[in-house]
Amino acid sequence: MQEEKRLKYLSVALYVFGAIFIVGVPAMMMVIWPSGWSWSPAQPEYEQMIMGIYITLGVFLIRAAKCPMENASLIWFTIWSSIVHAGIMLAQALVDETEHANMLGDIPALFLVAFVLWYLMPKSDAAH
Repeated sequence: MQEEKRLKYLSVALYVFGAIFIVGVPAMMMVIWPSGWSWSPAQPEYEQMIMGIYITLGVFLIRAAKCPMENASLIWFTIWSSIVHAGIMLAQALVDETEHANMLGDIPALFLVAFVLWYLMPKSDAAH
């Protein structure tokens, strides 16, 4: 994919993922599909903390969409933290049957975010 197109799609992905982190994550955890997105048994304090972190990250991803290459470290943080978060959750879900629903919920969602952003990040210095 050409670097110019890659940057355009990266900006769109940052806006979309930013909005999902701001609105979608809290909605999935609290209303739409709590069993696939929250802890079992419920731990509201931790869930509020995670929602706060993802809402904040969402705001910064939207800001980064205006000039992705000036925010490459934030994008790489999002990629790697999503992989780590999903990997830890996957290991926990494999061991703890009360977390199995997460294998169809937030675990694949986090891996998807990481893959899309990784794929769209320009691979050359020419994008700078």
